[in-house]
Amino acid sequence: MEPAGWAMMIVSIGTVLCMVTFCLIKVLTLPAVEMEEIKGPLEIDTQDTVDAD
Repeated sequence: MEPAGWAMMIVSIGTVLCMVTFCLIKVLTLPAVEMEEIKGPLEIDTQDTVDAD
């Protein structure tokens, strides 16, 4: 492989690794969410059991 090919490969792989590292750090350092703030699907009334036979 020519030196230009090696340079392009190193730059592209380095860019991808930097972006993955940045995104993981952003996600893993988010503040904790209290369980009361999370809305689950159990509070949704779909009206499918109103006239069940």
